Amino acid sequence: MDRMDRRDFLKKTISGGIAAGSTLAFPGVGKLLAAPTTAAYDLVAVRGGEPDQMFDSAIVSLGGIQTFVPRGSRVVVKPNIGWDVPPERGGNTHPALVGCIIEHCLSAGAREVSVFDHTCDNWRRCYTNSGIEAAVKAAGGKMVSADSEGYYKSVSVPGGQRLKEAKVHEALLNADVFINAPVLKHHSSSMLTIGMKNLMGVVWDRGYWHRNDLHQCIADFSSFRRPDLTVVDAYNGMKRNGPRGVSVGDVVSMKAQIVSTDPVAADAAAAKLFGTDPTDIRHIQIASDMNLGQMNLKALSINRIKI
Repeated sequence: MDRMDRRDFLKKTISGGIAAGSTLAFPGVGKLLAAPTTAAYDLVAVRGGEPDQMFDSAIVSLGGIQTFVPRGSRVVVKPNIGWDVPPERGGNTHPALVGCIIEHCLSAGAREVSVFDHTCDNWRRCYTNSGIEAAVKAAGGKMVSADSEGYYKSVSVPGGQRLKEAKVHEALLNADVFINAPVLKHHSSSMLTIGMKNLMGVVWDRGYWHRNDLHQCIADFSSFRRPDLTVVDAYNGMKRNGPRGVSVGDVVSMKAQIVSTDPVAADAAAAKLFGTDPTDIRHIQIASDMNLGQMNLKALSINRIKI
């Protein structure tokens, strides 16, 4: 779907021009997009399309982005932009997905959409070479720096067992809507990087987490602020040598995406998609035990879409 087709699609979706229960076809989408009916889904799993096509399909079945983004709201989209690698390396969230999310948010009437990550490699190179900065600007969003401690404010984590406080980026603290957009990949310390692990990019001192039971700290911080939406990018799957990867040989084409309002469910479904039992990812199990979400996929209402 090109930009003009998507603009028309977004207008129809946001204005309510798509009748409940109807289906509409759009160039490049491949599968008919079913407008939301009275059925509610806990999670949407999409396979077979480009990153933007899959999000277009997923968000329709969740009621449209306006369900999550009120008019005049300030939105933060948090991709993984931690590494100075191009999109085909699978180290960061795919730029086409990030741009598409921003377009949806602005079409719903968001006042502004900010994007940032506390990167591991040089932040300027990560923003540029990931392709995300260009995609954000083209979509009308705003890139925010996260390389200085001055951007972070101390907050308490009341539900935390190991992590009792953290310094969190002011953009997130000031946001009305929080969309977490992680990439799914292997990680040498946490086994997998998905949604809850991606939240390490909104805090200043990540070293504390690694020194004080990484998995427990990941789950603890997930109790601080629940994302309004978790969008897992599984287009290019880094199957080994994560989180940075060594070469394109570490990546397989998965062409999949998982979207949910439940961050634990999103991580559990993504782990299974990766070929891993969610119970083997300790922070997913801990978060479930802390009642931060549902990891039992059989208890969820899931919409599976093939493009």
